[in-house]
Amino acid sequence: MSKVIASITTSVDGYVTGPDDGPELGLGRGGERLHNWVMGGPWTYDGEHSFAMSDADRAFYEPLVARIGGGIVGRGMYDAAGAWGGHNPFPGTLVVLTHHIEDQPDPANGFHFVDGLDHALYAARCDAGDKDVSIGGGADVIRQALAMEAVDELIVSTAPVILGAGKRLFAGFEKDVDLRIRSVHPSEWAVHTHYDVLRGAA
Repeated sequence: MSKVIASITTSVDGYVTGPDDGPELGLGRGGERLHNWVMGGPWTYDGEHSFAMSDADRAFYEPLVARIGGGIVGRGMYDAAGAWGGHNPFPGTLVVLTHHIEDQPDPANGFHFVDGLDHALYAARCDAGDKDVSIGGGADVIRQALAMEAVDELIVSTAPVILGAGKRLFAGFEKDVDLRIRSVHPSEWAVHTHYDVLRGAA
């Protein structure tokens, strides 16, 4: 049976972006350091992006991606990423959670706009078939999915940086959730902690 896997990168102090995130600064001021592990080292918003992951980060990432058949992201993440240049770079169809489904781009580009997390989960599961569904953020989408007990596994990649401000992963989240550590993958640029989300927490 397919699973729903939520994954996101945070700073040590729990921020998923630095201040002033948006289309020009997708991860906010200073937040690009959160994704040094994706790029294989320091990078800038206006520079060439090589995606040259270290061997340690690739050993974590590639088996995870091999499980994924479709994904969900929020509209904020879609816009901040510049729609990934107009083409979905991830496995399967990427479902974009938005109140403005009239903005739907050409489906051939791999994006499916829906309104409502229940609808997004249904669409992503249909797209994924026997494979798993990834919820890649932003933080609000992950909080919603955890609150409705839709997440089977949670992956938090912690970058070795303290941002001090920005958007927090669990801002305003009040649900009590028990987790069990599945694995921990350290690298130079992040510690990837993979949890099972346990049902029936107090």
